[in-house]
Amino acid sequence: MSRLIKIYKEERRLEFWDNEELIKSYRAGLGFSPKGAKIREGDGRVPEGDYYVCTKNEQSKFTLFMGLSYPNAKDAERGLRDGLIDQEQHDRIVEAINNHLRPDWETDLGGKIGIHGKGSAFDWTAGCVALDDEDIIDLWKYVEKGDRVIIYP
Repeated sequence: MSRLIKIYKEERRLEFWDNEELIKSYRAGLGFSPKGAKIREGDGRVPEGDYYVCTKNEQSKFTLFMGLSYPNAKDAERGLRDGLIDQEQHDRIVEAINNHLRPDWETDLGGKIGIHGKGSAFDWTAGCVALDDEDIIDLWKYVEKGDRVIIYP
């Protein structure tokens, strides 16, 4: 299992696990429309499902930013079925996921979803998970690119 981030949207909680041991738990803020899974760019929702940390940016305007692999292959399937993306965009997303890279963040599914700082007191992001600055600084020390992230409703 190794390192794992679990995000419980309803409880507004992010947990960091290492080898099946809970290491840390943090309060989290969500998108401005927190109910339901992310469907498209601009909906203010946080995705739900199985992702991984695909980028780490220490120069972020949000203190620190850990990018998540949204959209994943299931999101791409839904997007193709619903007409939000075309076959080429779908195939690029699936290829990136299969190679454990950052998927295309510039489609109507949305992108640039991550875990960052700037406060957890309320739901204010465009679809990210926000922690208090001291918490993202703490979490940053533990997390590596490729670490699994599961987001629950």
